[in-house]
Amino acid sequence: MGLILEDHDGAQRWLRQVLLDVFPGMTVSTATGLSFANEKLKHLRAAGITLDLALVDLSLPDGTGIDFIRELRRKEPDCLSVVITIHDDDRHVFQALKAGASGYLLKQQSKQELAGRLSGIVNGEPPLSPAIAHRVLATFSQDEEEQCDPMTPREKEVLRLIAKGFTLSKVAETLGVSRHTIAGHVKNIYRKLEVSSRAEATQQAIRLGVI
Repeated sequence: MGLILEDHDGAQRWLRQVLLDVFPGMTVSTATGLSFANEKLKHLRAAGITLDLALVDLSLPDGTGIDFIRELRRKEPDCLSVVITIHDDDRHVFQALKAGASGYLLKQQSKQELAGRLSGIVNGEPPLSPAIAHRVLATFSQDEEEQCDPMTPREKEVLRLIAKGFTLSKVAETLGVSRHTIAGHVKNIYRKLEVSSRAEATQQAIRLGVI
C-alpha cells in the first residue's frame, strides 16, 4: 500500500505512475494536504491496512510534510517515508531525516531516475538523490573517534539488518530471537549512536562501515 502526499495534481499523477512502474501490484492512495493525509491514515488503520511506502512533499497548503513523517514514525514505524521535494538545503534535508524519513528525493530528477532510486528499496538501499547523498556523507565525514560506549557484535548485526530495511520481526526471525529482544537492542543502538530514527541509524551504519 502506497500513499502520495502532494498538493499539485500534475505531480501527483506522475508520482503515481512512477510508483506503479516500480511496484506494479501496489495500491496507491493520494492526499493533497496534511489534514487529508492524517484522515486517510486513520481510515487505513481502522480497516487494518498497513501502509508500506509514503512519498511526502514538504510544502503543503496546511502545514509541512515533516509533521506527517513524524506521525507515520509514531503510528506506522515500519512504513518507509520518502521525501519528494524541490528543497535541497541542509535545513529541510536534516529536519526530514531527523523526523524519520527513510529517503530524500528531488523533484528535479527525471521520472526514470526517481524510479531507479525507488526500485533500490527492495534491496535495502535508502532512496537518496545523489546531491542529497553527498550532503549527508559530507556531514558524517568528520572524525568521531570518541565512541565511549561501543556497540556489541550482536548490536552491530542488528544495526546492519535494520539499515538494510528489515522490520524488527524479520530481524528477530533472522537472528532466532524474540522481537522484544531485538527492540531492546535497537533501543541500545539508538542511545549509543545518539539517533532517533531508522534513517539516522542507516546513515551511521554507512559511516561506521557496518553495511
